[in-house]
Amino acid sequence: IKYKESIGKGTPIPDLPEVKRVKETQKHISSVLYKEDLGTGTPTPVTPEIERVKRNQEHISSVLYKEGLGTGIPTPVTPEMERAKRNQENISSVLYKEGLGLGTPVPVTPEMERVKRNQENFSSVLYKEDLGTGTPTPVTPEIERVKRNQEHISSVLYKEDLGTGTPTPVTPEIERVKRNQEHISSVSFHLKHRK
Repeated sequence: IKYKESIGKGTPIPDLPEVKRVKETQKHISSVLYKEDLGTGTPTPVTPEIERVKRNQEHISSVLYKEGLGTGIPTPVTPEMERAKRNQENISSVLYKEGLGLGTPVPVTPEMERVKRNQENFSSVLYKEDLGTGTPTPVTPEIERVKRNQEHISSVLYKEDLGTGTPTPVTPEIERVKRNQEHISSVSFHLKHRK
């Protein structure tokens, strides 16, 4: 919103051939203007190919595909179908716990103990318990350098002590780019067509 404030006048430039071409292309692409000056169409005869396409469209249609379905031919339940049904019951998120029965206890192995200890170390709740005292490290020049770099990278501090910028003159090239941006801008595109 604020990028156009204090733009100043600038140097007017006549529409270049490229800009005119882009404007014409935009008119052709426009979803509002593409039907203007449409005129009357030339009727085409219904060919066998058009008939075929229409029939295919009716078969593909999600509304009509069940019309005229008729009765189906029952198929016998094969062992493969039985196997697939049993697999579906096992996969089902509703039925997978039914008829679970008792489990077989597994002895706690040293490997399981090791994994449990590792999980406790990784735990976001327990990792600070029994922390103890740390060993202080001296502040080396390398640590100082990293801290300064972090301050420069910081998204909070990067604008502090910014200073003043160097103004650049508005050149004809900058004017051309601004006009192109206005043509491309989806905001100005929608505003034009709403009016």
